[in-house]
Amino acid sequence: MLLAHPNTPVGVERLTEALWDEEPPRHARTVLQGHVSRLRAVFAQYDAAAHGVELLTQGAAYRLRLPETLVDAHRFEESLRLVRQSTDPGAAVAILREALGLWQGPAFAGTVHSAPLEAPAQALEELRLTAVEALARAYGQLGDHGAAASVLRAEAAAHALREPLVAQLMLSLARAGRQVDALDWFHRTRKLLADEIGVDPAPVLTDAYHALLRTDAHARAHPDTDAEAHAHAQAHAHAQAHAHPHAAAAGPAVRPQLLPRRPRGFIARQDELAALDRITTTAPGSIVTLTGSAGVGKTALAVHWSHRRRADFPAGTLFVDLCGFSPTPARDTRAVLREFLLALGVPVERMPGSPAALGARYRELTAGRRLLVVLDNAVDSEQVRPLLPGGEECVTLVTSRDRLDGLVATDAARPVKVGALPAADSTALLAAVLGPEPVAAEPEAAARLAGLCDGLPLALRVAAARLATRPHRGLASFAGELADEQHRLDLLQAEDTGVAAALGLSLRHLPEPARGLFHHLGPHTGATLDTCTAAALADCPPLQAARALDQLAAAQLVVETGPRSYVLHDLVRLFARSLAPDHEPAGLLRLLDHWVQTLLAACAAAEPGGEPCCALPPGARRSAEIRRFTDRTAALAWYSAERGTLRAAVEAAVAAGLHDRAWRLVLLQWPLVVWQVRDGWVPLLEQGLASAELDGDPAAQSRASALLGWVLSEEGRPEEALARLERAPELAVRAGDFAGEAVARINLAVALMRYGDRERPGGLLADALALAEREGLTETVTLAHQHLAQHLLSVGAAAEAAEHAARGLALAAPLLAAPRRVVLRTLHGEALAAVGRTGEAVRQLHEAIREARASAYEEGEAAARSALDGLSDLWPDRGQARGAVTQGRSALGG
Repeated sequence: MLLAHPNTPVGVERLTEALWDEEPPRHARTVLQGHVSRLRAVFAQYDAAAHGVELLTQGAAYRLRLPETLVDAHRFEESLRLVRQSTDPGAAVAILREALGLWQGPAFAGTVHSAPLEAPAQALEELRLTAVEALARAYGQLGDHGAAASVLRAEAAAHALREPLVAQLMLSLARAGRQVDALDWFHRTRKLLADEIGVDPAPVLTDAYHALLRTDAHARAHPDTDAEAHAHAQAHAHAQAHAHPHAAAAGPAVRPQLLPRRPRGFIARQDELAALDRITTTAPGSIVTLTGSAGVGKTALAVHWSHRRRADFPAGTLFVDLCGFSPTPARDTRAVLREFLLALGVPVERMPGSPAALGARYRELTAGRRLLVVLDNAVDSEQVRPLLPGGEECVTLVTSRDRLDGLVATDAARPVKVGALPAADSTALLAAVLGPEPVAAEPEAAARLAGLCDGLPLALRVAAARLATRPHRGLASFAGELADEQHRLDLLQAEDTGVAAALGLSLRHLPEPARGLFHHLGPHTGATLDTCTAAALADCPPLQAARALDQLAAAQLVVETGPRSYVLHDLVRLFARSLAPDHEPAGLLRLLDHWVQTLLAACAAAEPGGEPCCALPPGARRSAEIRRFTDRTAALAWYSAERGTLRAAVEAAVAAGLHDRAWRLVLLQWPLVVWQVRDGWVPLLEQGLASAELDGDPAAQSRASALLGWVLSEEGRPEEALARLERAPELAVRAGDFAGEAVARINLAVALMRYGDRERPGGLLADALALAEREGLTETVTLAHQHLAQHLLSVGAAAEAAEHAARGLALAAPLLAAPRRVVLRTLHGEALAAVGRTGEAVRQLHEAIREARASAYEEGEAAARSALDGLSDLWPDRGQARGAVTQGRSALGG
């Protein structure tokens, strides 16, 4: 308010009205004084007085004293005054570009909405639009009509009912040789005026329209000598028809060229370009659909290929934006057919009236021609079919966010999927927009930035645009900002262009079941998604979720990767989260409970016969359906694929204070932890232990300590490992968790054995065995026998070791995981060999090798072979030993 009225007293009442549009609070004056005090502190901190800036109190008012040249709005208004006095269009362009460069968004953006602030903001916005129109006029005076149209286009899209602006854009487009685009703007605006406010176009708009349809006699007689007529050559027959009411129908000389300009900074897409070349070369008259998600670059690919292959279409090219996924209404088929016929030379007075007649005339004129038709941004197959040409030599290129399955089924369209850019191409696109130097200076930051943009060209271009206008930020700094999921979508927004806006248009065209499901996907913590998880998130039956996911896949908002399996990219997930933040807590709780149930099933499949380390948390919501795992291999593959998703789920649970879910999500990953023990598990396990402590669950603390201690031991960190492992049995005893106590004692014994302790492990393992046998814990009994055999071998008690290995093997039926049996057989073989039972030892080791190979347990196979190789050094009868080993190898083919 003070900057809007510099060097002028602004009364307290006026300031109060600006701050509180409705009833002000009881202590409004005190609050206002607090604002003034903080503002003065800021001025003092930055030595504002040295620049002539001072906030003064004048009775019941405040005055901001400052040189007005410091205020951007004042400098902007001064620039407009200079332009009015100038007669040089070149100088006007320079001044106006500098003036418009002062704008960084709407006036007073981020302030409260109140009449005293909105009035000056609207006045400034009106001045800005006046400046835009003046800049376009100056460009036109310089003959640069393309630049004039570029300046006006964005403003016309944002101010669709500002008819003088649209009229000026139409004329600029026509003078730039884009008459069909100009006509498109007229029809679009006329429809919008009728739909929104129920009026016909004003004279300023209709005059511009009629001007497009006229041409002077000189241009007709000498088209090559008139620059503007030459620019209008693509619609010459249309203009000629209006000049000559009795002109003949279109002839073969009419060659429309309606393509937009070639896209700048187009990167790679070699596979897609090759597919287009292959299809259109081998199949004349082909229809090709380019489909992909919002912002993936379908239109750029279509236009780039069309320019590249333009010479292959001597009859010309037709292009139309069908506005299927656009803020403006989808194009009416009849209007598009009329414009196509105009471009093909049909006079207005001979234009067919009915849709059927329009279509028939269009197919007649395209028959027998080698013509390229580009139908951009189609909403569905139904919108496309009436616009398909009739010629066997024509090629039709259709782009859409919809898969257009109907067009494939009924018209033999050939689909070409347009996916996200690979990492290298994403970085190359950044370099193409920013220039190679910034990317070369920060290659790792550029790669990270590209990854955060999900390989979407739209996101990459917006990111590059923000960096180009703020080069001081640097790629690493901006990538750090993008890493914050809370603000990523906001940062990938530039004026009216951005990822969220593009995705919103896709969502708007979905049927309700799919739209409803999409609103529930925000809490999801990973990229992969199946129907069971989607059903849990949306709290709906799995069949309903499956149908909705299929619709989302058709709209390219999720990517189908297999039966009932999909990928949800980060930017799409963040967009879903932004739509329904209030639903997130309940959805997150359902998701976490679903993950716990799925992990319990995965544990059962990965370690059959094992005892679950925990149960569902109290009050958990049971999922209608969870993923099924056929065997250990399938379960471990799922664990590995979902590791990042599960880690993010733990983080989400911790952030929401759901520690009873967090520690379960950690501990239930133990089969993968065991399988890939040296793969960086410590931070996750430490979080699991911390959550167990915050949940006050000593049994969970015991199991987390035991697992963490064992991993630390495997990583060669003995002091930390023993500190955790020594606590685990005591915590289990406190919880009355006998199974947990047995596991804790085994893990502690294994660590002590590793560190050379020959005394304690025996007692710990014997206690663990007794506990497990008393509680009927078969898997833990087997594990205790295994480690007792290993310990007894190490202390020279081979006969006892053999006995424990045999007892463990008797319990390790084929239902249990093969690796356990391989280890027990190897131990049994070594123990038998040590007591001189050579033949039995060899047989056990052969069986261990066979079973390890069958289950792809390479480490177990290597250990068994090593034991077999070592037997000849242990046996007294070297010849007999060597013969037994050789015979065994032959039997195995080794």
